[in-house]
Amino acid sequence: MRWMLILLIAASSLGLAGCPNKIPKAGQGPEVVKPQEESATSGVGEGRVGDARDLPGAGTTATAAGGPAGVGAVIYFDFDSSEIRPEFASVVSAHARHLASFNTARVRLEGHTDERGSREYNIALGERRAQAVRRAMMLQGASDGQLTTVSYGEERPAAEGADEAAYEKNRRVEISYGR
Repeated sequence: MRWMLILLIAASSLGLAGCPNKIPKAGQGPEVVKPQEESATSGVGEGRVGDARDLPGAGTTATAAGGPAGVGAVIYFDFDSSEIRPEFASVVSAHARHLASFNTARVRLEGHTDERGSREYNIALGERRAQAVRRAMMLQGASDGQLTTVSYGEERPAAEGADEAAYEKNRRVEISYGR
């Protein structure tokens, strides 16, 4: 038992040693790092994280209350998965940078599923999806206080129906600003 306590203290010390000494001043974002050609980040999926300049409408202005202009506010997922698909990594990245720039902005990440599976399973899956987006945004500059998550499971479908087209639209996380 004593050796476990010593191991836990040592692991905690190593974890804290990697923390930055300098806290950015209000209004200053994190250091910008150019993405490499390929990278793999746990919870984000594989592939290159895109740049907001590559998104439609990226040249327009953004506001703290409404999120980055010209960027989608919905991330879709594969069946029974909470892994962010590579084509949505740039959307998550753009919103994270927006939150880092506007430190007063607040976002609610709403996890949803299709109707397949039990109600309890779908609530848990919706939560895992919202948490995956939250972790990805925090890794890219958003702060913990800016993000809240909620899971609606199958209770708020975007599309009615019991076919694959409806299921695809219902497996999502919606990014909702100002809450």
